[in-house]
Amino acid sequence: MGDEVRNWIALAFFFLICVLTIKVYSLQSKAKSYDRVRFMTRVAIFGAISSILYVVDVFQIHLPFIPSFLSLHFDEIPAFIAGFAYGPWAGFAVIAIKTIIKMPFTRTLLVGELSDLIFSTVFVVPAALIYKKRRDLKGVALGFAVSSLLQLIVSAVMNVYVMLPFYIYVMGFTKEGLLSLCQLVNPAITDLGWTYAAFAVVPLNLIKDAAVIVVTFIVYRSIHKLLHFDHPPKRA
Repeated sequence: MGDEVRNWIALAFFFLICVLTIKVYSLQSKAKSYDRVRFMTRVAIFGAISSILYVVDVFQIHLPFIPSFLSLHFDEIPAFIAGFAYGPWAGFAVIAIKTIIKMPFTRTLLVGELSDLIFSTVFVVPAALIYKKRRDLKGVALGFAVSSLLQLIVSAVMNVYVMLPFYIYVMGFTKEGLLSLCQLVNPAITDLGWTYAAFAVVPLNLIKDAAVIVVTFIVYRSIHKLLHFDHPPKRA
């Protein structure tokens, strides 16, 4: 439990440092218009932040009632901010960057990374598309609701039909051993099908999505004007 508390504290300090750094940078920047180079630079910055959250183990949070091979990670927050600020393609670019950086560290022959790419894409891109069409609080709420539902469905289906078969037939796990590992932390999981999805995948993603949405909303609302994400202010 001590390690988990330290992980949460480290995560909180990480976001605090990121917000303060961006605010200081924006206050010191005198430029009022941004070209493509600046756009790509900022996408790269968000991609680097996302990669840190994705690769570094200290930012992976394990829940006591979820199997240990599943964890919370918050690398979608920078992708959401970039997507809301610059559009859905920017959000996807951030996701692609963190996936590419993670690939050399893969422990799943890239299957886990490619699955996370799909999960993050269906979570971030629809919300950014909706917000692009409707840039108000209703657009934000609708975008988060639609993207969360899509992500829950896609993650449940892919875990049951792609991830678990991969662990069993490629990584050498047995069905019995994998099921026992799941039942050690959550006896409600009675098979490697839909009870696994219902009592492991869905709860994990509900908690993760809620945390990502809350932090994204707070951080984006705090820094979007300072970073000139909106149109530059009109001169008097």
